[in-house]
Amino acid sequence: MSGPAGLTWSLRDRTPADLPVLADAVATDAGASDAGGTGKGVRVCVVDSGIEPDHPLVGPVQGSWAVVKDPVTRELTVRPDSAGDTCGHGTACAGIIRRTAPDCELYSVRVLGERFTGTGDMLIAGLRWAVGQGFDVVNLSLSTTRTRFLEQLHAIADDAFFARTAIVASAHNTPVESYPWRFSSVISVGSHQEEDPELHLYNPAPPVEFFAPGQNVRVPWLGGATIRTTGNSFATPYVAGLCARILSRRPRLTTFQLKSALYLTAANVQVPSTPTPEAPDDPQH
Repeated sequence: MSGPAGLTWSLRDRTPADLPVLADAVATDAGASDAGGTGKGVRVCVVDSGIEPDHPLVGPVQGSWAVVKDPVTRELTVRPDSAGDTCGHGTACAGIIRRTAPDCELYSVRVLGERFTGTGDMLIAGLRWAVGQGFDVVNLSLSTTRTRFLEQLHAIADDAFFARTAIVASAHNTPVESYPWRFSSVISVGSHQEEDPELHLYNPAPPVEFFAPGQNVRVPWLGGATIRTTGNSFATPYVAGLCARILSRRPRLTTFQLKSALYLTAANVQVPSTPTPEAPDDPQH
């Protein structure tokens, strides 16, 4: 699906063969081999609707917090939380991360309430707090279309990028502008319709950078149940899990290097066995 100016939000009616990409660098030991990690030692925070405790497909959650608004002062604070998940969305994302990186440490910051209600202010408060805690990966299967939050979100995303906290952000499911997935300082994700649950693709026509399984996927839900659902929200935690797997083998990688590793391991990227020849010098210079 494409929006204004040819922007692409998800991959439909095309296959990986339709998106060949010739890598301009030789794969090194920072490429495909890194995706074989298990996520061990990597701290992944799900900023969403919370995570249901003890769901069999999620397992242990190392810490849970919620953004709370004071009824008098209207001030937002982040406090320890034991309420779990308010609508199932966060549990679904956590389950995909756990399935992808089984040994990672999972944390939760609740910014959504029942029926997926929330505000841009709560999103900013939760995301800023998560970045401040120094989590290795933050899964954000949310976005806002309100441009008044753009500047604050951009600053938080940049802070995370340079602090080696990888924000993996979901593109909107419809072709509208929203944030923070639109920023180059995050890892942006849309969905593809391939049946392979281990397939991710590089998008040669950004701003969405990667496509991952997100259509008709089985995910954990409230009450220990599972459902099948579709959306970029559920492609995003797969890429977050891949980041955790890579970081479990190479914990010092920056977000920029993580993007490179995801690029080199994408199914549609063809990595040459020899270096790409350099272009000849311009004889006029």
